[in-house]
Amino acid sequence: MIDDFAKDTLHGRLRRDRQALLWKLDGLSEYDARRPLTATGTNLLGLVKHVASVEARYFGEVFDRPSPEPLPRWQDHDGSDLWAAEDETRDQIVGFYRRTWDHADATIDGLPLDAPGHVPWWPEPAPNTNLFAVMVHVLGEANRHAGHADILREGVDGRTGMRPEHEQRIDEEARAAYRAKVEQAARSAVAIKA
Repeated sequence: MIDDFAKDTLHGRLRRDRQALLWKLDGLSEYDARRPLTATGTNLLGLVKHVASVEARYFGEVFDRPSPEPLPRWQDHDGSDLWAAEDETRDQIVGFYRRTWDHADATIDGLPLDAPGHVPWWPEPAPNTNLFAVMVHVLGEANRHAGHADILREGVDGRTGMRPEHEQRIDEEARAAYRAKVEQAARSAVAIKA
């Protein structure tokens, strides 16, 4: 009984984070979805592509259920899953992510939490694992990158939140006042220490 609860809870959170990550692309121009928004090149569409690749590998190869989507060998990882090439469309990447959900969901639904898996890119002694550990790992990845996307999107146009139904109208004055309050607290803390 606890296994079913744990599996359903983890799977539900993964589904929530998938939707949140995709929502961050809503209403963005092609350029804003793709452009590097950090010094290391992190971008919104690249985050979607990366998380799709993560799910495809972990819920595919790890459990001997290879993804039907073409993936380069994990040994050949070159970072190209972190950004969208000129010839890749947003629809292609989002479609890849959604198809990956279907494949991952079939793995999750079809295996018990203690189903053995093997992650060849994890160092010894960790490569032999199970579905529970992989679900926790992938949920952490999805959650982490959805958080990155939230911050990046806020930087693009000020939109924040996990779901459209929770989004509130942007009140620039309230945001500026809050930011000024946080800035003042930071300056005061430094002055007290000096």
